Amino acid sequence: MPRILARKDPSAFKTLPLHVEASADALSYQSLGLPLNFTQMLERRRPVRVNDNQRFAVELANLGVSVRLTLALQGRDYWLLVRQRRQDRGDTVLKLISGYVPAHELNLPLLTAIQEVAEECLIETPEGWLAGRFGDTWLPTPYQRQLRYRETNHFRLSPLSGAARPVTNGKLTLLERPEAYVHLPTASLQLVYDLRLELPKDCHQISLFHVDEVLQDGKLVASLERRRPDIYLLPLHQGLPTGDLLTLRNGEFKSASTRGVWLSESFAEQDGWLVHEERVRWRDWLSRVGTARPQGKKLAC
Repeated sequence: MPRILARKDPSAFKTLPLHVEASADALSYQSLGLPLNFTQMLERRRPVRVNDNQRFAVELANLGVSVRLTLALQGRDYWLLVRQRRQDRGDTVLKLISGYVPAHELNLPLLTAIQEVAEECLIETPEGWLAGRFGDTWLPTPYQRQLRYRETNHFRLSPLSGAARPVTNGKLTLLERPEAYVHLPTASLQLVYDLRLELPKDCHQISLFHVDEVLQDGKLVASLERRRPDIYLLPLHQGLPTGDLLTLRNGEFKSASTRGVWLSESFAEQDGWLVHEERVRWRDWLSRVGTARPQGKKLAC
């Protein structure tokens, strides 16, 4: 049985629609209009058209953030992907950790991004669950009433290299230089932060779990399902995927099937500032980006 960790009232969420302007060198956004609740935001996420992939001005439904999270483990790098059944789109995909940016964080979406890591990516050790830090900032421990977080050890998040083209909120350039794209099918602006996750040196036999919020009986319910961790590791070699997909439980890697796997739109080909696709097949993505395989592979940590 899933273990319920938290319940939220979706009406408490408020965001704002955006006015976005792009040139070949930069992208800028600012809020406009009246606040939207969760339902109103979803109603606005309808396809939009843009005639030029580099230069345009458009009104969008919302700002979202994703985290391309690279886990450093025993000298190897892995991207962390989570499985999500997207109720608003009627599909199931592997995707980056992501979330909607509330109105009060539109000028600091990095804060939303690291909070999403704390909420969606749970790291269990035999001694308890790991909290995290980003620089000098402690990440929230959103499930501390239900889970026992360790007091002596924590994981660390740090930024990786930022995107070449700046993104600004009005005149303020965003910290850590996220990548950006306008997702035309959902009329949304998405920022992608590249972050690195490092575990404590004495951390062994770890297990990874994904916690996602699902709308049930008018509430957003976050549950932990041990039988379905729903978090996957995508091994990298020299910056390219190896073509494998793994899970990690009690320090042991296990291969996961990639048959019939779809990836979210953040893995689709970007056309200037635009992304046209809703999703992309795993095999099509690998064919486009290429693969690289190491000489050996460690299967325990």
